[in-house]
Amino acid sequence: MKNFDQITSAHIWVLDHQEALDFYVGKLGLEVKTDISQGGFRWLTVGVAGEAVPEIVLDVPGPPVMDEKTAGQIRELVTKGATGVVMVLRTEDCFGLYERLRAKGVEFTQAATDHGYGIDCGLRDPFGNQIRILQPKVWKG
Repeated sequence: MKNFDQITSAHIWVLDHQEALDFYVGKLGLEVKTDISQGGFRWLTVGVAGEAVPEIVLDVPGPPVMDEKTAGQIRELVTKGATGVVMVLRTEDCFGLYERLRAKGVEFTQAATDHGYGIDCGLRDPFGNQIRILQPKVWKG
């Protein structure tokens, strides 16, 4: 018996919900899955269109989840890009997607490159989070 059935959600710190929506939905083409506000907290998730899971939680650091000092530390780490790669998105056409996203104004840290294991490229969201896009190589066995 396996321990888990699937990954349902993951988490990314963002510094502004609307700017995050503009980027993740408007530029990358993900879709809003959940958007609920309650008691000063907003639960906002996005994901691949047509896929139920995983949902990516776009979370702004601050109360009521944490105190302002801790939120400031997290904002500083995100802005520096010091949180590492926050996610890898898979595609069937990395070179084409790279060009389409560049045309939308997405700034890349690495152009689409064939590395042998597949084609990938790197970018940062407007806050500093590092994202990779991967077209894995199809291995013939």
